[in-house]
Amino acid sequence: MPTLTAAPGASPDFAYALNAQVWRAGELGSASLQTLPTGYVALDTVLPGDGWPQGALIEILQPQAGVHEWGLAAPALAALQVEAPGGLTVLVGAPWLPFGPALGARQLNMQRLLSVQGKLGDAPSLLWATREALQCADVHSVLAWLPDARSAHLRRLQIAAHAHNKLLFVFRPPRAQQESSPAPLRLLAEGTVNEAGNLLVHVLKRRGPPLAAPVLLDTRPARLSALLAASRERARQKREELAPILLPSLVSLPVTSPRSPIHALLDRIAHLDHH
Repeated sequence: MPTLTAAPGASPDFAYALNAQVWRAGELGSASLQTLPTGYVALDTVLPGDGWPQGALIEILQPQAGVHEWGLAAPALAALQVEAPGGLTVLVGAPWLPFGPALGARQLNMQRLLSVQGKLGDAPSLLWATREALQCADVHSVLAWLPDARSAHLRRLQIAAHAHNKLLFVFRPPRAQQESSPAPLRLLAEGTVNEAGNLLVHVLKRRGPPLAAPVLLDTRPARLSALLAASRERARQKREELAPILLPSLVSLPVTSPRSPIHALLDRIAHLDHH
């Protein structure tokens, strides 16, 4: 790699600043834009600048629209509402109308959300609405569901987000992964069943080396996570109570059919594990 050097006689501070601007592809890039914490330490760690870039297009691919995007974006949006209480979050082409109690549980103020709906399949109208929202002074963030957008469309949105310093999320289906994108940050979000989390985030594109493994996040509201943890603890306690009582009396019985007592006990324990 070529080495940049300051001109003879240049001050040490200038030479340091010059080298600080050099990004090596094997390293995680520093943020050239202002960033917002995502609300998830594990995700912040793998993103340039430790958060969502503000003034740039963040492209999120997901198999099913309307399932995981709020869990992923809500912490940053809630922080923006606290920082700029008069600002608006604009939703363009959302697949479902926002459900107030669920978003309230994520600390979002529904009175500061504006939803723009277009006709089914009318991609140009949705793109126009997204650009207009980015240019509005009262808007601090835009979430747009644009399954049919192309690279040229996204480039215009990237330019608008940068020009007006807005937080912009664009949601698209996984098939878009095969297409080029001007987004500096591109993620693939997939749901999973795991006690430690419910969302796998694959970092497809960032200013840095490829990420070998996805990041596991628990994007469920805190109260729901607590209820699930309590349910698992009750199931564990029931298993411990059942085992000493039933196993000694059943261990000597033959396993003759799927309807045997042992099979019934195993089915019951499996049912507890499932819940």
